[in-house]
Amino acid sequence: MQFSIKPLSSYVIFNKSLMLLAPLLLLLAIDAYADKTKQIDPASNVTPALTVTLTQAKQVTLPLKIFANGNIAAWQEAIIGSEANGLRLTNVLVNVGDVVKKGDLLADFSAESIIAELNQAKANLMVAEAQGKEAINNADRARTLLNTGALSNQQIDQYTTAADSAKARIEVAKATVAAQQIRLNNTKIFAPDSGIISSRSATVGAVVGTGTELFKLIRQARLEWRAEVISSDVTKIKVGTVAIVTAADGAIFKAKVRKISPTVDLETRNTLIYVDLPANTSAKAGMFAKGEFVMGQTSTLALEQQTLVMRDGFTYVFVVKTTDGKQVAKQIKVQTGRRMGNLVEVISGITPKQMLIATGGAFLSDNDIVKVVPGTIPLSNKHPVSSTNISTNKSTKK
Repeated sequence: MQFSIKPLSSYVIFNKSLMLLAPLLLLLAIDAYADKTKQIDPASNVTPALTVTLTQAKQVTLPLKIFANGNIAAWQEAIIGSEANGLRLTNVLVNVGDVVKKGDLLADFSAESIIAELNQAKANLMVAEAQGKEAINNADRARTLLNTGALSNQQIDQYTTAADSAKARIEVAKATVAAQQIRLNNTKIFAPDSGIISSRSATVGAVVGTGTELFKLIRQARLEWRAEVISSDVTKIKVGTVAIVTAADGAIFKAKVRKISPTVDLETRNTLIYVDLPANTSAKAGMFAKGEFVMGQTSTLALEQQTLVMRDGFTYVFVVKTTDGKQVAKQIKVQTGRRMGNLVEVISGITPKQMLIATGGAFLSDNDIVKVVPGTIPLSNKHPVSSTNISTNKSTKK
């Protein structure tokens, strides 16, 4: 077997070439890295996480309100029943939704049997009066013979007693006539107050007993909103406080608090606030409504919505601080309150002079390096303070 051997000089030449090129390649790599770092950030040699603009919280005046939910109900609902017993309804004059005035005839019963009994009672009264008149005259004549000896004292007393008994029978007969007259009057059902008929169970031809419900009446057509307010807010509301009520159909009413319940519901821990609604509204009893109690207004700090960051159920803002020549974003937890359009009240956590990152906080983490655009963008003044679009973080249980 034969072997070919290459000259050793070719390997020596190749190795020497590599030794000459290695320093040159190293210098080229260092120059490329330096150029790259200069393009990133010549001051800090660190890439900024985000380019941001700054803003500040602004002092604004916001209405102070308490929000609640509740039902619309009748102020008072009168139950109109029957006082007659065993009589037949012959006429029903009203229906559900009818507006009635106090004293209007609503229905009547058959009255023939009661009229007959009334006439009989009147006749018995006439008999009693005639008998009584005779007894009284006999007693008067007997008293004139008291000292003559024509009649004994016992006989005179008998005439006097007979006259007194006759007078009592007359009073009994009068009472019977009055009772029958009341029964006759009860055959007609009148409205006990002005209002709206909300329910009718009366049916022509029905024979009803005493106390049977025939109608329900919303007294004076007055409605109220029964708002459920959490216990911590009840003491802030007073009688006469203005409330803005929004019904289920979108109608908005301005009303006032009439009464505050003295008790708290053991299950919901809410208190009922009774609010009188204005007359002639589109609201109906049984509707659900939401509303707000106007408690005045206060001065407070506010930020635009995009400045706030929600994380893990908490609200944060980012401030910019300078550390070693770098602009660093610092995360701060804040407590928010009322809202108005794009403005959010900040109750605690920041001061008016702090510079905050206006937008993009959701893309930042604590201690991220940022690039700040020169200049501070102030809070917009284009948000009018309205009395109908302020909300709080508080809520009530329905």
